[in-house]
Amino acid sequence: MIKPVLSFVLFILVSIAQASGQDVERLSKDLTPVGAERMGNGKDIPTWTGGLKASKSHVSGEFHKNPYFREKPLFTITQANMEEHKNRLSLGSQKLLKQFPSMALPVYKSHRSASYPDYVYEGIKNNVATAELMKFGAGVQNSRISSPFPVPENGLEVLWNHTLRFRGQSISYESSTVHINSSGSRAVTIRDYKYYFGYSDPELTTEELNNKIFFLKRKTLAPSSQAGGITLVHETLDQVRSPRKSWIYVPGQRRVRRTPDLNHDTPDIATDSLRTIDQVDMFNGAPTYYNWKLIGKQEMYIPYNSYLLHSPDLSIEDITGPAHLNPELLRYEAHRVWVVEATLRVGLQHRYAKRRYYFDEDSWSIVYAEEYDENGELWQFSEAHLINYYEVPLVFSTLENTYDFQDGRYFVEGIDNNRGATYDYSGKFSKKNFTTSAVRREARR
Repeated sequence: MIKPVLSFVLFILVSIAQASGQDVERLSKDLTPVGAERMGNGKDIPTWTGGLKASKSHVSGEFHKNPYFREKPLFTITQANMEEHKNRLSLGSQKLLKQFPSMALPVYKSHRSASYPDYVYEGIKNNVATAELMKFGAGVQNSRISSPFPVPENGLEVLWNHTLRFRGQSISYESSTVHINSSGSRAVTIRDYKYYFGYSDPELTTEELNNKIFFLKRKTLAPSSQAGGITLVHETLDQVRSPRKSWIYVPGQRRVRRTPDLNHDTPDIATDSLRTIDQVDMFNGAPTYYNWKLIGKQEMYIPYNSYLLHSPDLSIEDITGPAHLNPELLRYEAHRVWVVEATLRVGLQHRYAKRRYYFDEDSWSIVYAEEYDENGELWQFSEAHLINYYEVPLVFSTLENTYDFQDGRYFVEGIDNNRGATYDYSGKFSKKNFTTSAVRREARR
């Protein structure tokens, strides 16, 4: 009986190897190097021809000039004409237009501007043959640099493509988060952020990576009542065996202490509890609370090439209206997205019973997130407004916002327009910059 079993195992291994080889070939043929469909739709979604090229003249940390500044909206979707465009609108977009008659979605010509360094494309290609989901999708092994599953087979693989997408190696910036209540008043918090994405550093070995995706140090600058507080996060690849590690420094206490509950549906205090911790970056952390179903692909109007929102000439008041973002600064384009639905697993508890996500095929970034309550009612809707940071190059959001339909509040994250600089990718951090000792040294300054 041993020989037939061995033959069957060898057959499976050969089949897997052949399938992996075919997927790698597709990344230079009908698919782009990140796994998107290379061809357009013959109408308003163009063929991908390489995206925006890396700019040698742009200085990292400066705001990015709008490469499409001459363009005007092709049309604008409002509450009055949304039925004509319903098949390309998320349910969140539809509800937003219905609830706020002053909201509008300006639709522009589509540009498949997503592009990345060659070593990122090579890393994705290498991941095809080696990357594997861990049990229950709790993490990914044998994967480096960027998205592990360019030809995904299920919802969890799509989700991990977002979680592990390339966002650079070292990033530093200052930005404001703004909470707008139902009366239109604003509460502003200003923070300094430093990230080191060890997972994407080609100079770091798998052993040196030590199960980490990234390291974050976030310091509050204002308001004065919170100034000096620091949060330190070590984000892990295996979210079950070794969950996220986090610490906080509170100036009044003058010590760094662990925070065991900075995950899942822990309220995010910076948002006045409007959002949960796992809504940061649209979704983050362990996916094990949900069953993830891949719905498929769809053509939609999504926020893209949002350089208007990225302008250094804007103020918080220019961007945030009393009920929603200023429509005159928004840009939506026709693109293809992967759609994934998450339903809460039996026996587990979370604030949201169901969630639906829309992933840009060219960057694996979640561009829309919809959260539902236990009665199946759409509760919240989030958007990520993407641009190409073309000095690297890479695709990342310039701003995220979350609307709460139940009480009329909304939250905006990433407003750096009034800070004099934007994301700076020119630095070189390492793990030693993100230790508890480093936090203590910074707190004493």
